[in-house]
Amino acid sequence: MSRELAGALCLVLVIEGLVLFAAPRGWQATMREAANMSPRALRLFGAAAIGIGLVALQWVH
Repeated sequence: MSRELAGALCLVLVIEGLVLFAAPRGWQATMREAANMSPRALRLFGAAAIGIGLVALQWVH
């Protein structure tokens, strides 16, 4: 695994941890809403997040 990828994965953990630390009730509410969504809608949100992330990564670099 490259050092850049390892660093990026570590940053994901930090950001996820910050969300859970700062707003645990908001996170729980979001997860309840996600549990009520269809798998298709979740996949569409996931695909959009991937696309936005890739575009942002290209823009930053």
